Amino acid sequence: MINNPSDFIGKHVHVVFDRPFGTKHPKHDFVYELNYGYIPGTKSADGEELDAYYLSEKIPLDEVDGICIAYAHRENDDDDKLIVVKEGENYSDEQIMQLINFQE
Repeated sequence: MINNPSDFIGKHVHVVFDRPFGTKHPKHDFVYELNYGYIPGTKSADGEELDAYYLSEKIPLDEVDGICIAYAHRENDDDDKLIVVKEGENYSDEQIMQLINFQE
């Protein structure tokens, strides 16, 4: 069963980071400016687990619990990204786009 990213908005999620803040992408020439990982036990349209950006802390993390406040939809593929923050934090669409612009 494929999970719909919009179903996670406003929900608590657990994120495991396979590409922590400051690490280099294994194939492309950029460094992760945010902690980037996935939601265990989910499945996205690309067949992998749902991906997630964690906006709240710019230090390398292994995993975190947070709130999904949005998701970024890629127009050129089926690889949506959940946007996760510490509970109580809010970001505008413009702030989110600025923070994820390094990759998206």
